[in-house]
Amino acid sequence: MKTWSEALKDGLISGSLVSVVSTAVLAARGRSESGSGYAPINAVSHWFYGERAARQDRPSARYTLPGYMIHHGSSLLWGVVYERWFGQRAERWEVAPALTGAVAVAAIACFVDYKLTPERLQPGFEKRLSTPSMVLVYGGVAAGFVIRGLLSSLHKSR
Repeated sequence: MKTWSEALKDGLISGSLVSVVSTAVLAARGRSESGSGYAPINAVSHWFYGERAARQDRPSARYTLPGYMIHHGSSLLWGVVYERWFGQRAERWEVAPALTGAVAVAAIACFVDYKLTPERLQPGFEKRLSTPSMVLVYGGVAAGFVIRGLLSSLHKSR
C-alpha cells in the first residue's frame, strides 16, 4: 500500500484522468440524451445555482466552469483514495486487481455521492442522465483510475 504522500502525488494525476474520462462520458451521454454535451456538467453547479443549473444546455462561465471544477475536485479526492489502496497494483501491471479496485472505489464514490451526501451536494448528473448513462459515467471513473498506473508501468519497463 502506498503512503499517503505517494497516494496524494499519484492521485492528482489519476484523479485528473478520471475527471477527463468521466467528463467525456458525461458529454457524450448528455449529447445523446438531451441534445447537449454541457447539460450534465452544468447540472453539477446546482450546488451554487439550484435547480436552474440543471436546465442549462449551453456552455457558460456561470454553470459549466463551476460544474467542471466541482467534478474535477471530487475526482481528485477519489483518485487519492484509489491510489492509496490499489495504485501499486496497476503499477505492477496486476490488471485484474487494479480494475477490481477501480470498480470498487467507483462504486464507493457512487454510494457516497447518492446515499450519504445530502441532495443539495450530490453531483447533479442524474438530473440530466438516465440510470444506464450514470452507470457508464461511473464506469468511466473506474477506467480513469487505472490509466495512470498502467501507463507508469509501461514507461518504467522501457
